[in-house]
Amino acid sequence: QLQLVESGGGFVEPGGSRRLSCVASGFPLDTYAIAWFRQVPGKEREGVSCITSLGRRTTYGDSVKGRFTISRDNVKNTVILEMSALQPEDSAVYYCAATRSRPTVCTYQSWADITNFRTWGQGTQVTVSS
Repeated sequence: QLQLVESGGGFVEPGGSRRLSCVASGFPLDTYAIAWFRQVPGKEREGVSCITSLGRRTTYGDSVKGRFTISRDNVKNTVILEMSALQPEDSAVYYCAATRSRPTVCTYQSWADITNFRTWGQGTQVTVSS
């Protein structure tokens, strides 16, 4: 069974950068599309970025386009989210999620629907504050 573990969260000043990692275990990652979501208390989980199983296609939420970059290393079973120009509104718990049944989900207009993803990590907190 696939398990996902996020890391890299913490405090960062506005304008700063942060690198989040999502490491998979229990199953090879190269058949899974992976997405990053984020959530703040009282709000719905928001799609941040998505990468197809072989890394050929990526997509981003409107609020992070041009600032965040998603990548993957299937040999290391790892997906990375590079975040830059961070602002307080980027503060959230960040989750990675995986789907094997929809490996091209990132090409869907509805990619950020949480029901597309079956496996979730426990999340890592990112706080942007001065």
